[in-house]
Parts: sequence; structure tokens; C-alpha cells
Amino acid sequence: MKYIGAHVSASGGVENAPLNAVAIGATAFALFTKNQRRWEAKPLTGKNIEAFKANCAEHGFGPEQVLPHDSYLINLGHADKGALQKSRTAFIDELQRCRQLGLIYLNFHPGSHLRRISETECLALIAESINIALDQTEGVTAVIENTAGQGSNLGFKFEQLAEIIDQVEDKSRVAVCLDTCHAFAAGYDLRSTELCEAVFAEFDAVVGFQYLKGMHLNGSKSEFNSHVDRHHSLDQGNLGLDVFHYLMSDSRFDGIPLILETIDTDLWPKEIEWLKSLAAA
Repeated sequence: MKYIGAHVSASGGVENAPLNAVAIGATAFALFTKNQRRWEAKPLTGKNIEAFKANCAEHGFGPEQVLPHDSYLINLGHADKGALQKSRTAFIDELQRCRQLGLIYLNFHPGSHLRRISETECLALIAESINIALDQTEGVTAVIENTAGQGSNLGFKFEQLAEIIDQVEDKSRVAVCLDTCHAFAAGYDLRSTELCEAVFAEFDAVVGFQYLKGMHLNGSKSEFNSHVDRHHSLDQGNLGLDVFHYLMSDSRFDGIPLILETIDTDLWPKEIEWLKSLAAA
């Protein structure tokens, strides 16, 4: 079964996120459990937690259908020791918040070397950060998102994702979320069924489908292999629609959150309905 949704607002409390997902016809959703552009976060209250769990249960959202995203400020590969520690502390807090909400995933961007250390050193720091965080938490899987490779961001090559995973000690709690826009901008061509076959065969060979626990479904404003991260609506931009037909017809993408981050939120109900129709075909 395909779980299809979008990254919805949690404004007014995390308990509102599942309600916002229901309103657009979603069977999955993503959310921020705190303000994604601030380091500080108020603790979740017992009222927040119980209402979130109740709303999820009432509307049929199991933990495997929810893909929380961490703060954009976190850089688990930071070269500066103080900044790295700040990111690690925040990441651990995000994992703990997910645990409080009964969730099992935390999606995050791996990190950036900021042109201060080598890619290899940065990837090792990211893996070390994950190991530290997993050792201090339980029950939540760290889900690495591929990037477009903009600036000094790592995780845009399948080999980089694999290198991080190889250095994570508890491989049962590390996973990957693939973003279609990011992959396209990073040089993975998804503009036809045949090209999709090749890209996902490469992903399976380099990383492994057993690690795929979520996807972000986005069109791309940016050009192929541009390393520019610019999302678009599904039927607009440079990516095209073949990849979404491919994903919806392939059972390897069943049972994981398939999350829209497309730019026009007014189109989300229509985009979700269209993706559901492809999955049912």
C-alpha cells in the first residue's frame, strides 16, 4: 500500500499536523516537532503528546506513515567542535521528541563540510554524530535525506550515503529518504521509466533498498545535474511526470511515507489524489 501525503504545518501544536494531513486527503505526513529555524524548543507537553497520538489513531496514521524532519540549523558534520556539539545536542533532542510522540523516524540532512575539512572527514563526523545520538536514544531510526549537493552539502551521491551507513554501528536504526528533486539536481536522471530503472538499480547496488524508509516527491525548478535545490509542483519544471508513474507502480515503494514538499500547497489535495490514482491503476 502506498502512503501518500505532504509536509504539513504543526502551527498551534504538533497535534494539529495529523488534522492538517486529513484535510488534504493524505495517508502519510511529515512535520517539524519544533520551530525548524530556532535552536531552542519548548518541551512537548503531556497534552501535546496525548492529543497528537489520539489524532493519529483516530485518523489511521501509524508510526510508519509519519516522517518528521529535524531543524535546518543542524549540521552533524560541522568542522567546528563547538558548533558540532550544539548540532549533536539538538539532534538528540529531536530524536527524543519523536520518541515521545510514538514516532519511529527522524528525517535529516546529513551535513556540510563548509570547505573547512575534506568530504571523507565530514562523512566520518556525520556517522560519528549518528552513533552518539543513537547510543543516547532508543526506538527512533535516523533517516538520512539525499541532497542536491548545493554549496558544501554532502549526501548527494549514493556512495556518500553508503559511506555514512557503513560507519554507523547500529544499522537497524539508520535509513535513507530519497528526494526526487534533489536526486535529479545531483545528476540522477529520472525523466523516463528506463532512466528510473537504472537509477534505482544503482541505488540498490550502492546503498540497498532495505535502507529506504521514505521519499520526498517533488518536481524540480532547477536543471539536471545543476546541484541547485529548487522544488516545483509535480507537473511543472524540468523533472517531468514519468518518475511519479514509476514510483506509484512499483511495490518497492509500498509501506513508506511518500511526502510532497512541492511549492504550491493549494495543489496538494489534487497532487495526492493524482498519485493515489496512479497507485490504484
